Amino acid sequence: MKLLLDTHALLWAVDDPSKLGVSAATALQHRSNDLHISAAVLWEISIKVAIGKLRLGPSFDIWANSAIAGLDARLLPISIEHANRQIALPWHHRDPFDRLLVAQGLSEGMTIVSKDPQFDAYAAPRIWN
Repeated sequence: MKLLLDTHALLWAVDDPSKLGVSAATALQHRSNDLHISAAVLWEISIKVAIGKLRLGPSFDIWANSAIAGLDARLLPISIEHANRQIALPWHHRDPFDRLLVAQGLSEGMTIVSKDPQFDAYAAPRIWN
């Protein structure tokens, strides 16, 4: 299964795995699953660090590189297809980062790892509990 981590799922998977839902934690640990981290998620984390809303132990770049390596994940860039898919989404969710995750998940056939039930308004599969 191809999994796409939401921002909080990535933060918790790296810094506090006890906060993950049971199904999410199991899926992240299963070696046959392919883990993906969107460039949008890293962008959102960097913004939160910049405005003082989030503190990471090491610097952002060290944390991000370590997170990707530690989870054996792949970085998913934002493509024109993803941006275009986002344009056509209904406005169930106003958060631009989450809308892009939905578009990426749908475009790439991925399951989104997120606690956020607002993803369920879209056809994108989601895993958590």
